Amino acid sequence: MPVMPDHWIRQQATEAGMIEPFVETQKRDGVISYGLSSYGYDARCADQFKIFTNVDSAVVDPKSFNPSSFVDRTGPVCIIPPNSFALTHTIEYFRIPRDILVICLGKSTYARCGIIVNVTPLEPEWEGQVTIEISNTTPLPAKIYAGEGICQFLFLQGASACEVSYADKAGKYMRQRGVSLPRM
Repeated sequence: MPVMPDHWIRQQATEAGMIEPFVETQKRDGVISYGLSSYGYDARCADQFKIFTNVDSAVVDPKSFNPSSFVDRTGPVCIIPPNSFALTHTIEYFRIPRDILVICLGKSTYARCGIIVNVTPLEPEWEGQVTIEISNTTPLPAKIYAGEGICQFLFLQGASACEVSYADKAGKYMRQRGVSLPRM
């Protein structure tokens, strides 16, 4: 399963609309880097955040999720409370080819500050803006910057196209925009 290089990512983004909007070079002057890299694409964090709060002493239940567990914030930065987390989404909209699986890793700049990013794999033929979970593992408030790099996507090509893609099974997170909360 090869990792796809920059020229393949560029071609898929510009000719097939795999990433929109697409930043063809890595931007890094005064910002946490984003854009095309040698073997991946560094996506940007949107300015919409859902910050976890336990004001109502709710129980987190993935089968019956209570949206009141979050407060919504919009702006150029997000402050995540100590030992808590927030959700955001990518600015970019992704359209994954049928023979590709995408793995996401957090940016080292954030990881070295105790801020961990989690995204499940983007399956073949999934499309949408990616919901991103950002955990602040520190005992201090943590700042996240909208419009800057938040994570890196690596594109892995299978030996052949899969029999059943995410689109074929009508996945529940297909074509999502904004932050998508857990669904059953």
